Amino acid sequence: MGKYSIKSKDLSKIGYRDDVARGLAMNLATRHFKHTPKEEVLQVLQEMLLQPEAYLEHSFLAPLALKLAPRQKEKAFTAHTLLPTAGPVKIYGSQGIENSARKQMELAMRLPVAVQGALMPDAHAGFGLPIGGVLAVENAVLPYAVGLDIGCRMALSIFELPEKYLQTNTYQLKQALKEFTHFGITGGLEFAQEHEVLDRKEFQQTELLRKLHGKAVKQLGSSGGGNHFVEFGLMEMAPHNSLDLPAQTYVALLSHSGSRGFGAAVAKHYTNLAMETCKLPREAQQLAWLSLDSEAGQEYWLSMNLAGDYARACHDRIHLNLAKALGEKPLVRVENHHNFAWEDTLPDGRKVIIHRKGATPAHAGELGIIPGSMTTAGYLVSGKGCAEALYSSSHGAGRRLSRGRAKESFTVSAMKKEVTNAGVTRIGGSPEEFPLAYKDIEAVMQAQTQLVDIQGRFLPKVVRMNKE
Repeated sequence: MGKYSIKSKDLSKIGYRDDVARGLAMNLATRHFKHTPKEEVLQVLQEMLLQPEAYLEHSFLAPLALKLAPRQKEKAFTAHTLLPTAGPVKIYGSQGIENSARKQMELAMRLPVAVQGALMPDAHAGFGLPIGGVLAVENAVLPYAVGLDIGCRMALSIFELPEKYLQTNTYQLKQALKEFTHFGITGGLEFAQEHEVLDRKEFQQTELLRKLHGKAVKQLGSSGGGNHFVEFGLMEMAPHNSLDLPAQTYVALLSHSGSRGFGAAVAKHYTNLAMETCKLPREAQQLAWLSLDSEAGQEYWLSMNLAGDYARACHDRIHLNLAKALGEKPLVRVENHHNFAWEDTLPDGRKVIIHRKGATPAHAGELGIIPGSMTTAGYLVSGKGCAEALYSSSHGAGRRLSRGRAKESFTVSAMKKEVTNAGVTRIGGSPEEFPLAYKDIEAVMQAQTQLVDIQGRFLPKVVRMNKE
């Protein structure tokens, strides 16, 4: 650590509350991390707080891990059986949905708490609930039906700039994306970001949230990997659109990402807790739920909502930073979650929790964004409030090939050619995100005309993704 040393206040900032643990950490840091940068040492110590079990066999960190690890005690659990038949599921775009996704949805509809389900036309198999699956349950929340990336969402800013601005400033837009966005599982922007979400009192209401605050600070305003992106493009507004914008073409900024490592840690913690306390047959284990009458259920609900607000804050910073780089203020901003759970009411008056795992809320008049791929159109839509679809629509085109199959099927050079031929400037990305790995967005939109009305069409032009 050179001239630096780990002090008690440093440890308090990353979540160490116990004096004995702080003393152990400072002692170990002094003895074993003499030549390691202070920031890296603190990162290791913070990871130990989150997953002390992973360090129980470590050559010199084991004593601290033993202190941090929760005392093993038998958790009370309830065993549940599945219903003999699945409840009602409405499927949209059934011809384009693989059988494995259907089976996952049917399994979810055999849960005793399940009330109603729907599959969106972009659906494909996932973990637990399929991507594109919508599930309404009674007085419970399923962490894996929300997903690992809690609050994964879309955000769209429309600028009063003509089409030619993008054509003549492509290089500047590319440089702005390089400077003001960050992608990847770890790390964050090189310059400090501020947002009121970091001051929320919820960060002090559970031990896990206290531990995760430092990670949230570090990753604010950044994006993850996989299919997350930030891109400039052209927005073609439809006549008589819901935004009351003239029907012309605008420069727009579109982003897709979620709650980063903060949300993932919340999801993993409560998924494990649900699986320990809600025992289901092996094939349904990932659909374990937490009752909203339980302490754990209320903790997850609080944490999920905070993670969703944090995801929104990340998009706030992305759009603010890039708008400043352009020297422009957007005419309008539209955004929506698509990995989340909401309280809602069915037409018959029943109160339910609607989980959307890769699905866009589409109540009557509710605006949402449905992207395609890095070379195909995305759509600004308004919901029609279809109750059979649980007031939902697709969240994108949906994968035609899994990430593994796409990686085997496409090369970097083929992707470069495909993107260039489409007139798109690309930063990052990988063969897993090859446009042909996705379903035809036009067919997906055609399959959900009962669910949404199109308000505008977005064409990506300068795209940044993680280079994996």
